[in-house]
Amino acid sequence: MSLPVVSVPVVSLPVVSLWSAGCALCRLSEDDPAVLGEKITLKEHKLSVHYFCLLTSCGVYQRGEEDEGVFGFLVEDIKQEIRRSARLVCCGCKKKGACVGCNVRSCRRMVHFPCGRKRDFISQFAGLFPSYCPDHSPTQSLGGGLDLSLPQSCSVCLDSIDPVLSFSVLRCPSCHASWFHRDCVQRQAHSSGLFFFRCTLCSNKEIFQEEMLRMGIFIPERDASWELEANAYSELLEVYKRCDALVCLSRDGRSHSAKTGWFEVVRCRLCGSSGTHRKCSGLKLDTKVWACSDCTQATDGKGNNNVISILPGRVCCHDERSLLSLIDSSMAPPSLRPSLPVGSGSPGRILQALAPQLCPLSVQVEVAGDQALSAGVELVRRPDFDPSLTLSLTTFPSSLQDGDAARQYFLQLLVQQIQDSVVFEGPDGSKNLALDSQALREDLYFDVGCLLALSLAHGGPPISFFSGALYQCLFNHPPNRPLALTHMTPDTPVTRRVTLVSFLELAGCNREVGGLEEREALVEDLVGFTMITRMQLPLQRFREGLQTLGVFDQVQLFPSAFCGVFCDGLLSARCLAQVFSVLFSQQEVRLSRETPVSYFWRRLLLDCEVGRSSISLQDLLRFATGAEELPAAGLLPPPSISFLHPVERGLFPQSEPGYNRLLLPVCSSYQAFKSSMEQAVSHHVHLLPTAS
Repeated sequence: MSLPVVSVPVVSLPVVSLWSAGCALCRLSEDDPAVLGEKITLKEHKLSVHYFCLLTSCGVYQRGEEDEGVFGFLVEDIKQEIRRSARLVCCGCKKKGACVGCNVRSCRRMVHFPCGRKRDFISQFAGLFPSYCPDHSPTQSLGGGLDLSLPQSCSVCLDSIDPVLSFSVLRCPSCHASWFHRDCVQRQAHSSGLFFFRCTLCSNKEIFQEEMLRMGIFIPERDASWELEANAYSELLEVYKRCDALVCLSRDGRSHSAKTGWFEVVRCRLCGSSGTHRKCSGLKLDTKVWACSDCTQATDGKGNNNVISILPGRVCCHDERSLLSLIDSSMAPPSLRPSLPVGSGSPGRILQALAPQLCPLSVQVEVAGDQALSAGVELVRRPDFDPSLTLSLTTFPSSLQDGDAARQYFLQLLVQQIQDSVVFEGPDGSKNLALDSQALREDLYFDVGCLLALSLAHGGPPISFFSGALYQCLFNHPPNRPLALTHMTPDTPVTRRVTLVSFLELAGCNREVGGLEEREALVEDLVGFTMITRMQLPLQRFREGLQTLGVFDQVQLFPSAFCGVFCDGLLSARCLAQVFSVLFSQQEVRLSRETPVSYFWRRLLLDCEVGRSSISLQDLLRFATGAEELPAAGLLPPPSISFLHPVERGLFPQSEPGYNRLLLPVCSSYQAFKSSMEQAVSHHVHLLPTAS
């Protein structure tokens, strides 16, 4: 009885330790599929081997079918490769058995696959699976692209990263903003598989995978690991049906949900992961919309009223469209019926949502003469500076007694002086950032960004002087569009030097131009270097200044909506039509007369825009609100339109600037309406003093 028991471990254990302790090619017993590939063991042949060691070995090829040997590598060939490599010394560990060699014929370096990774060997898992030593391996370059700033963290693991391209640090070739550790992106590829492996920032797949294969990342041809799990998404098919009220009145328990009636479970419309019986929360029998207490608190206590707050760096909904629709509904007066659909991408409403951050307390701003920029820089550099405090002008200007008027004048002058400062260059209305050494030493780029954010949040005018290229560099909108020579600031020394050969070496893109495509790529590299690479620090500091009060975060969430605020400050007919909400009468007789006038109003706006009227859009805005231009955050109270019926008040329009209210005459024809508006607005504008 004792002999069989003793003989089994004595015979079997030494055999296992001989062939399964390590890979037959690299001699390591580690089993890390993401880094070394799957460790395959053939018990009948007493053989273990790492998949990557097998793929990158110089003397073995896949001569069999997929189900033969080790994924098509025949056992006899593997053993022959083991015998061949037994005589070769690894330049890493100095031990024999090196089976991976540099693909350059003149190079004699040989390594084990794990040793090669430690010595920066790159093995490409495509074609003939070549490997390259550090002297001959492919590299990445800092060519032109849309990278907005040098990263501080790996976009996969989010740990800190040294933004220097090397064997262990790679970057996405598409967006140029995603940098990552080699081990991190290799593990991501192992987990994601061929169908889901893509850049974590820009989600590019084809270009990203091609570049990662070139740089030695193995991408398994299979589905993602999370897709292979049994019943991985079964919980998504479950509908939450449980009453979470403090006291449940259902006799059948909290999990009971009737199809209709008092004891049907109504789910929270915001999170969907909380519910209540109608009876248990005192809801009406026909109530279908309800928000739980947690979501109600998260939405400033207005969860049941379709109101949601935007806080800096935080978005409380799933997509831009639903968020903006909630903002629109929260800002619109309950009794209004707009004549035109309010634009879902209204930057004014987004900026107004930042207003709760502003403090009722004020900070004194002293302005010497008309030096608004110097006063603003002095303000933001104070040790106790608080951007949420209301700006209070003490001695500027003496002619403006009203605090709001003085603040608006200060912000207008501030934006104009920022546009003319050394921080920007280029023609009016299309400015790029300028590289100024003195501004860098004084950190003026941060100060200017902070002041522009303050101006937007405190009701200042639109910025309106950014070039499209500067807006694209800051917010990547339009996304992934290469910069062209036309985007550079004209008539500057740097722009003229782009055409010189001496500038190529400085940009790091010295190459022989053999055709039109290569020439275009060369120009693209030069423009990218000029406007992005050499401007990394100014762009970064300017962007950090715009973070004040969360302005940059909101612009980055809705870049298309804010493009007109930063790049195009022209007042348009569509803008005014969206700004003014039309209040119609409830009586059908009056409503039938007012509806054509609302169309007359929109037609007049178009005529003013194209010059077919004696008045301008600015004249209309000034007549209705008293404002010279629309603040980026919009006017408060929101501008509205009512109607003057002939029997009541006459045939000429009236305005109530204090309430931003315009009263339109009810006319039977467009010509009568247009004539009435032009006469009244022209008379009013001519009586007003011109702005100095």
